[in-house]
Amino acid sequence: MEIIKEYVERWYTSELDPDEYICHQKQGNLVEIQEAATGKRRTVLNFCTNDVLGLVQEEAVKQAAIAAILKYGTSNSSCSVLSGRIDLHQQLEDEISAFKHLPHTQLFMNAWMAMQALMDAFCHLAIPVPGFQNTRETLILTDVLNHGCIVSAIVNAGTRSGKVFGHSPRVRVKAYRHCDVEDLARKLHRSAKPHDRIMVVSDAVFSMDGDIAPLPGMLDVLHNYEGSVLVMDEAHASGAIGATGRGIYEHFGLMPSQAIERGVVPLIMTTFSKFAASAGAAISTHVAELKPLLNVSPTSIGTISLPPPMTAAALESIRQVRKFPARVKQLQDNTWYLRSRLAEQGFVALGETNVVPVLLPTEINPKMFGRKIMEDHGMWVSPIWFVAKPRIRITVNALHTREDMERLVTGMVATRNLLYKSTISA
Repeated sequence: MEIIKEYVERWYTSELDPDEYICHQKQGNLVEIQEAATGKRRTVLNFCTNDVLGLVQEEAVKQAAIAAILKYGTSNSSCSVLSGRIDLHQQLEDEISAFKHLPHTQLFMNAWMAMQALMDAFCHLAIPVPGFQNTRETLILTDVLNHGCIVSAIVNAGTRSGKVFGHSPRVRVKAYRHCDVEDLARKLHRSAKPHDRIMVVSDAVFSMDGDIAPLPGMLDVLHNYEGSVLVMDEAHASGAIGATGRGIYEHFGLMPSQAIERGVVPLIMTTFSKFAASAGAAISTHVAELKPLLNVSPTSIGTISLPPPMTAAALESIRQVRKFPARVKQLQDNTWYLRSRLAEQGFVALGETNVVPVLLPTEINPKMFGRKIMEDHGMWVSPIWFVAKPRIRITVNALHTREDMERLVTGMVATRNLLYKSTISA
């Protein structure tokens, strides 16, 4: 443990550790928080939550979760293949399938487990079956800026979860440049062998850059590889892009069925922690045979199923999104307004979605920026300084008002001017 102690001490000395806050109360986007280091409390305006449609405190969603607890208790206390499946799971899977236009959906506790289950199921066919032998290698192409859950899953795609040694054919992984369709095509041309099973996996909306994967171009490339699989992680796309919040296919005016018609197998991962006021994830497909493999993957049979209140909250949230698409329109209007106002004040914001990463001058420490805008203006934003190029990561939601956004812009300008002036003086 000595090396860990030394490392963390240097980490703190270098001020790489994030500031920690404890939430005590929420009312819309107003949050009472406490600084973990000092114990100081303050009420701030939240611009770093992923509750994109403001459903976490929606009365119907809260009541659905409460009703589920009263009917089923707080946990299912088992995995779904043993005794942990309840009727709410089936209802949620059906709701997601309708929302994403893919008929078969499997639930998971979180996105990390969903992605690992997919690799186990696709690359290793979940469990050995007597008399069946898979001899085809798998080639996986991944965007270099994909989320950590994808990176973790593909890094471990060579062996089945829970088995130190795998006996499946080799899995090869290649990265392609961020959102670069031409590089994707080049990598496939160079790396694909005649009998490879091909999978391309990408964020739909990138969580640190706020941009959108070039889906139409990706389909054009994969059209040349019959039976190839395209996985879209829609964690930040669901509820946020597309006219009714259905995600990247709707954003580009497409349907998953159009990918199928072109010989491409579409898979969509939906998560519930952003738009669906809950936790958990799901993978949807039109291939019925994939679902039972996902259901018996190690990450499914090795943990409990999605608890009743989380399932009910996600189910009611998706129903709310489908019933009231105006929430999505409000989110998109807010996104456009804040991005345009930041641009008017000379800020450089990456991407085009409600995830708004604002690049800072190299002289300004994002961690200090986050502290000052909170202390002086009561704004809570996310400073990013060690996992990506230094930036302030802002997330807009449907509950933000024009007044809220103007307060943020005012605080951003004042904080930039204060810190930039201090760095010049130094």
